Parts: sequence; structure tokens; C-alpha cells
Amino acid sequence: MSQGHPYISHLTLADTPNAVPWARRHTADILRQWRIPDTVIETTNLIVSELTTNAVRHPAVNEPQNTGYPSLARIRTFTLALQLTGTSLLVQVADSDPRPPVRREVGVEATGGRGLFLVSEMADRWGYYPTTAVGKVVWAELLLHGSGRSGPGRTEQPKERGQSGEATGPISDPLLIGRVLVGLHEL
Repeated sequence: MSQGHPYISHLTLADTPNAVPWARRHTADILRQWRIPDTVIETTNLIVSELTTNAVRHPAVNEPQNTGYPSLARIRTFTLALQLTGTSLLVQVADSDPRPPVRREVGVEATGGRGLFLVSEMADRWGYYPTTAVGKVVWAELLLHGSGRSGPGRTEQPKERGQSGEATGPISDPLLIGRVLVGLHEL
């Protein structure tokens, strides 16, 4: 793999429920072509799943209505971009909602709301930025070489991370991420 030429993939999808599995399939196919290890593909697919789910579930505010075809008025698109450079893999999801992503603190028994928590735990860094058009890009970066991270089964103490990806301290229940991942696999 040449350090000077990054590998880049873009996929635009309609924000329908079947977009999330298509995004995961696309991610796995591309990363296999790029010869990325299976453990990184698995972690990346969880991140892609969470970020694309947010793009589908959280529609833009005050969007224009399509008066010609009312059944299509709600359908928007979002873009998944994967970029591989020397030592890192960057996942970006661009959508038409200008509101920043919000990482929630949820209880152990909650059935949802952990998406950005999972992204912050699995990625080495994550964040978002507004686009020049209406919308934003939410991104996550995974270091591939020498990062010490091996995805969900890593042995280091999980750390809470803020929006800019900085560690802010240990999480109160270190087994929480394991229970959430088991729940995701059962879906």
C-alpha cells in the first residue's frame, strides 16, 4: 500500500431503514479489497452501523417539502466515505441535518441511545464538522498500526471520550460495552 495515495470509497444512500445493512455490506467489501484485518472490519462495521443509523433516524430540521411527489418528500440521502491512509482508517458520514451529534449518558437498562458512546469507545478519535451546504459530517478514525487497539476485545481499560476524541476518565461500568456489544450481535 502506497503511503502517498490514499484509498477512498464514497457511497450515497437514501435514508431508508435498509440503508444501514447496505452501508455495512459496502464497508466490509471495500475493507476486504483493501486487505484490512477482520477484527478492524468488524469494529469499523459497528461504527458504520451507528453513524448511518443516526443519519437515518435523525432527520434534518426545516427541510423543504417536495410538492410533486408527496411519498418522496421525506426521503433524503447521506454519504458514507471510507479513507485509508498509511496508518489510519477514516469513516465519515455526511447528512443534511446541521445539528451536532449528541453523545448521551444512558442507564444500563436503556434499549437505545448508546450509538455515539459506542463510536467513542471503538474509535481512536471521533468528532464532527459542519459542511458548507446544510448539514454535517460525523467522523471516526481507527489507527491500524501500533495503536494498541484491537476493537471491542481490547485489553486496555476503556476510557470515556469527548466529542473531540480526548479521554476524559474511566467509565463507571467497564462491562457495559460488553453487554451492549452482545445485545447488538443478538439483533
